[in-house]
Amino acid sequence: MENTQPADSLTDINTMSFEVALAELKTIVERLEQGEGKLDEAIDAYDRGAKLKAHCEAKLREAQEKIEKIAMGPDGQPRTEPFDVS
Repeated sequence: MENTQPADSLTDINTMSFEVALAELKTIVERLEQGEGKLDEAIDAYDRGAKLKAHCEAKLREAQEKIEKIAMGPDGQPRTEPFDVS
C-alpha cells in the first residue's frame, strides 16, 4: 500500500465536503483491505480513515438537523417542524 499523498499536502478533513471525505474513506478502506504495504502506513491510513468516518457522521447529523417537514397547523395553514428520524 503506497501513500499517494505527502503529509503536508493532505486536505484538512474539517474543510472537506461529505462527498469528498466519503470518497477518500472508501479509497482508504480498499487499500487496507488489500493488505499490502508497510504497517506504519496502514496505521496512519486507519487513523485518517477513523477521522474521515467521524467527519462524515457529523456532516450527516448536521444535515438531519436542518431537514424540516411541512405539516398543517390546527388553523389549516402550512408550517414547518423539525424532522424526527426516530
